[in-house]
Amino acid sequence: MTDLSMENLPIGNIRKAEQLVSSRALRLAIVLAMAAICACSTACSGGDPKQTKAQAATSRSVSVATAPVQREDVPVYLTGLGAVTAFNTANIKSRVDGQIMKVNFQEGQNVREGDLLLEIDARPYQAQLEQMQAQLFRDQAQLRDARLNLDRYTTLIPSGSIAQQQVDTQKALVDQLDGTVRTDQAQIDTAKLQIIYCHITAPFNGRVGLRQVDPGNIVHAADTNPMLILTQLQPIAVIFTLPEDVLPTVSQHMKNGTLEVDAFSRDDQTKLATGKLLTIDNQIDPTTGTAKLKAVFSNTDNQLWPNQFVNADLLLETRKNSTVVPTAAILRGPQGTFVYAVNADKTVQDRVVTVALTQGDTTVITKGVSPGDTVVTDGQDKLQRGSRIDMRNASPSGGSTVNGARRQAAMGLGSDKPASDEPDSGKSVSQVPGS
Repeated sequence: MTDLSMENLPIGNIRKAEQLVSSRALRLAIVLAMAAICACSTACSGGDPKQTKAQAATSRSVSVATAPVQREDVPVYLTGLGAVTAFNTANIKSRVDGQIMKVNFQEGQNVREGDLLLEIDARPYQAQLEQMQAQLFRDQAQLRDARLNLDRYTTLIPSGSIAQQQVDTQKALVDQLDGTVRTDQAQIDTAKLQIIYCHITAPFNGRVGLRQVDPGNIVHAADTNPMLILTQLQPIAVIFTLPEDVLPTVSQHMKNGTLEVDAFSRDDQTKLATGKLLTIDNQIDPTTGTAKLKAVFSNTDNQLWPNQFVNADLLLETRKNSTVVPTAAILRGPQGTFVYAVNADKTVQDRVVTVALTQGDTTVITKGVSPGDTVVTDGQDKLQRGSRIDMRNASPSGGSTVNGARRQAAMGLGSDKPASDEPDSGKSVSQVPGS
């Protein structure tokens, strides 16, 4: 076997091998040096990624929308689903048998109490009345004759010309005829009442619905279907439900005065009418945990109709001089509810706030910001403490007295609650205030 060790190689080959090893070592040294330079450069320029991100965010302006913190009177509403109910409803039926002679109303007509609606043929009852009157006249004549005879018999008693038994018999006859006369008078009154029943009048002010009979129809007192339905639309009632938990608060406010109720359309966009709370039902529905409340509306413009579904807003109270911000400004983080407040140098600072009430696009703040401050309402996800901002057109504050928008209570009705107990009324962010 041939020995290939260095000792056995020729001198020329040994020199070539030494040159090759030296060249490879030089290349390796260059590569290591370049790697060290790159690592050093990265270490000098990179640093903490969070710090780099914060520096970048601080150095450039972030475009955001802002709104001022205002002091307003905030109404507190309770909202429930309800249905319109006619204040009075009458199914008009006939109380006598007969033929309809005249219909004195038009379908959809507004009538007043006492107006004549229908006339039924009263001639049969008029004939009965005359017959009863004639019978009464006859019985009255017999009664007068019996009383005269009783007076004669009574004057003969002292002389003994007449027996006491005959006098007693005559007195009994007078009493019988007196009863007959009274019966005749009752029958006359009944006949007159039947004639009155032939003239059907409106029992209250209301609107006539679609009629079910026409002139010439025969109606009976035993008919099940009404001839017409009369409903009172002015005033009109709305029955709506609220959770049982709020009933004590509503009852307490009712003692202080009449509560206002607004009726809105089913899509919650159109306000139909404003009325007053009348009463609370005397029991709670155990299947739903709600109670019924009844409100009354004047309904002079006929915006409410029976069986119409509406959203009822009960104005519970008005919180005077409340500090309000748009709900869009509220954020939630690990430390609770906070907002980004704008500093004078157009940088932002996170502030932990205490939310007392959220109603739609308005939130009442009791701690953390003051009227006159400016808060960010859009673009908060790009902000951190100290970030420089570029304010776009300020969004409206969302105050209830400014835009008149309808509110829906989303929080407690009593004393202010801490932010940790509130529902997520604002945005949820992953940033920690002050990071």
